[in-house]
Amino acid sequence: MEVGFPVSSPGDFESVQTIARTIKNSRVCGLARCVEKDIDVAAESLKVAEAFRIHTFIATSPMHIATKLRSTLDEVIERAVYMVKRARNYTDDVEFSCEDAGRTPIEDLARVVEAAINAGARTINIPDTVGYTMPFEFSRIITGLYDRVPNIDKAIISVHTHDDLGLAVGNAIAAVHAGARQVEGAMNGIGERAGNCSLEEVIMAIKVRKDIMNVHTRINHHEIWRTSQTVSQICNMPIPANKAIVGTGAFAHSSGIHQDGVLKNRENYEIMTPESIGLNQVQLNLTSRSGRAAVKHRMEEMGYQESDYNMDQLYDAFLKLADKKGQVFDYDLEAL
Repeated sequence: MEVGFPVSSPGDFESVQTIARTIKNSRVCGLARCVEKDIDVAAESLKVAEAFRIHTFIATSPMHIATKLRSTLDEVIERAVYMVKRARNYTDDVEFSCEDAGRTPIEDLARVVEAAINAGARTINIPDTVGYTMPFEFSRIITGLYDRVPNIDKAIISVHTHDDLGLAVGNAIAAVHAGARQVEGAMNGIGERAGNCSLEEVIMAIKVRKDIMNVHTRINHHEIWRTSQTVSQICNMPIPANKAIVGTGAFAHSSGIHQDGVLKNRENYEIMTPESIGLNQVQLNLTSRSGRAAVKHRMEEMGYQESDYNMDQLYDAFLKLADKKGQVFDYDLEAL
């Protein structure tokens, strides 16, 4: 559970420390650049935790090394090794990230990863920092590391993806399929620029497609809806209606054909149930595309019997109203 960047500000230090002191039955992680002060401050903020991890990182792509760090790959490797060892003085759980790994040549990446593992990193994180990589490329990066790094079995491979091209979840899933065993992301996909990988989408993709993923998580997926809503409210970031998994339209059906199919068997048009994420009902949006079956179903839910109204007249009136206002609600049906 990565909870902040302690050296970045007094507020971040305090929040990391508070979370570390409060959270139980979970390993709390703090972020640190490959800088001595960063690592020391991270350790200071985390030492009150039951168990903690220090996650340190440095850029490895030629562009970042040349223009941001003004350094060389050999110097980057030397610095990474030193800082991983420094972090190991505080905890045996150290994660190391190769920033901009998606634009780092595989041979260079393999050299850095091997050195970091030898220095004591237990988790190696491969970030697509700028959301540049395609899923088939990201998969090749992961398999390339397994092929080239002789001590790769001594670490867990993690991935950290961004959504600049809308591929954060696709890249994460491709990486897991290729052998990664940790995915870094955030609920609702919040994060830098276009956002991070949406954890709820990764969780449900793995669950729904367990036939080909061959992995599982111990995450309680029944808490996804409630957690998503909480994050949205705290961050003051509304969830788009068409957001996968947690959008208000994710389980809403407005096409008459779909509504009829769902009423007969939900699996006709739903690959997961609302209940699986903690939502207790399927939503049928009544629009001009809705069929008689959907209108009848809603009337039954409202407590009406077929003998209480004329279906032909009701449906004709419903269609005229739906053409005018778009979505028809329960109070509209009451009025009709």
